Amino acid sequence: FRRRLKYYFMNPCEKYQARRRKPLKLMLQILKMALTTAQLVSFGLSNKMMVGFKDDSRVSFRRLFLEGYKDHRQGSYALYTRSDVNDRVRFIIGQYINLQNLTVGNVAYELVDGEYTPLSVCQKFYRKSNVFPENGTFDIDPCVDEGCLSIHPMQPLHRPPVNLSLDFGSRLLSVSVRFTLKTINLQTVRHHELPDCYDFHVQILFDNRAHSGRITVNLETDVRISECRDWSVEGKSGKINYLLLLFDSVVILICSASLVLCMRSVITGIQLQFEFKLFFHTYFNKAVTWSERMEFVNGWYLLIILSDTLTVAGSALKIGIQTKYLANYDVCSILLGSATLLAWVGVIRYFGFFRKYNILILTLRAAFPNVVRFSCCAAMMYLGYCFCGWIVLGGLHTQFRTPAKVMACLFSLINGDDMYNTFLRMGDKSYTVWLFSRLYLYSFISIFIYMVLSLFIALITDTYETIKHHQQEKSPASQLHAFIAECSEQPGSGRHQTDEEAGSCGCVG
Repeated sequence: FRRRLKYYFMNPCEKYQARRRKPLKLMLQILKMALTTAQLVSFGLSNKMMVGFKDDSRVSFRRLFLEGYKDHRQGSYALYTRSDVNDRVRFIIGQYINLQNLTVGNVAYELVDGEYTPLSVCQKFYRKSNVFPENGTFDIDPCVDEGCLSIHPMQPLHRPPVNLSLDFGSRLLSVSVRFTLKTINLQTVRHHELPDCYDFHVQILFDNRAHSGRITVNLETDVRISECRDWSVEGKSGKINYLLLLFDSVVILICSASLVLCMRSVITGIQLQFEFKLFFHTYFNKAVTWSERMEFVNGWYLLIILSDTLTVAGSALKIGIQTKYLANYDVCSILLGSATLLAWVGVIRYFGFFRKYNILILTLRAAFPNVVRFSCCAAMMYLGYCFCGWIVLGGLHTQFRTPAKVMACLFSLINGDDMYNTFLRMGDKSYTVWLFSRLYLYSFISIFIYMVLSLFIALITDTYETIKHHQQEKSPASQLHAFIAECSEQPGSGRHQTDEEAGSCGCVG
């Protein structure tokens, strides 16, 4: 039984010496890492063209439909007078109707049942709102009503329709202009890939919910990618790249084989764990600790299984994208990117078989439980600072407007990034806010940089020194390893050749 346990915990090289069993999983992981990386690079080029086309289209829409737009930051394009709002709405309608004569791109209106879809102008307003700021009184019905107006792209427009009137009193909440445009990404033809058809659902929102005298204008697009119909491309560019499809199919087969081998190893480890527990209870009347039982469950195999599953799913989705049956670029990129990351991380396991290279793996594995407990305690303080900064400084500083922005700002402060600008932008506030912001920032930096971060580094360093000390002493870490260490037979001794020999009890210390 010691011989069986010792063989199970051998590395691939030792197993080859013991039974001349070829390290199939090792060879598959190296091959898989190379193939998945090449696959990711190939898909990355297509994904880059798709993302670049969507971004360029959004910029062109902002330039076409937002009068005076000059690459403002999101939310900074605002209007302050009624005439400006009316002029901008008229400008959008005119640009939409004359779009075919203005744009340099291959943009067209959406055609449904032989008719072009209209542009809609909708305004939301309170059902009843009478506000008298001079007296400090108001009478309001908070129910929101919406009224819309449809404008077809082919109708002549010399002036705005008569019934296009905006209620700029205290009732108006927002004005939204919605329309749909269609286009084709032709640049993929040069890369021997069939083009995709894009549907851009554009919404331009004039936000007046605050009634502060400042109406922000935002243009948002919802992009849907679909297969083009009735396409015709001459030459090789119009043909599906069957070599690329064959390559993706090979990746799926290799990952499936790796998945089966790793699952078999996990099942074998679980069975051996139950046998070890029963053996110790029967012959030594000792209980096996949970940590010793978990040593039979190889976490690297679980990581590889997850990587293989993601790769198979991503490759199947990639085949659907290449054959133009699917268009889920974002989901495919997440699957393939995560799978490649896990594949590269999984190869680190084989460096752990060499004593000079496994110090990182051993340190991470030993320090992980303590790091998790330490991080939970530090997270309580971190979240407290996040909520405090959001409530107190959220209305006074752009980096504290939302909880997500506060977390990003404080995390950057821990790493010493953007520290001076954060302090500087607090300088023009009232004395009370200025004093609080200084106490808030100084205390956060002092606690998390000088104390929490130092303790975190010390925790990792202490674990590293402990692992290094154990390696020098070469002492068994648990009763499991002490039990296995009593088997003095080396992998090349010839005693590990068959399962029958491994099942005999001829090995004694």
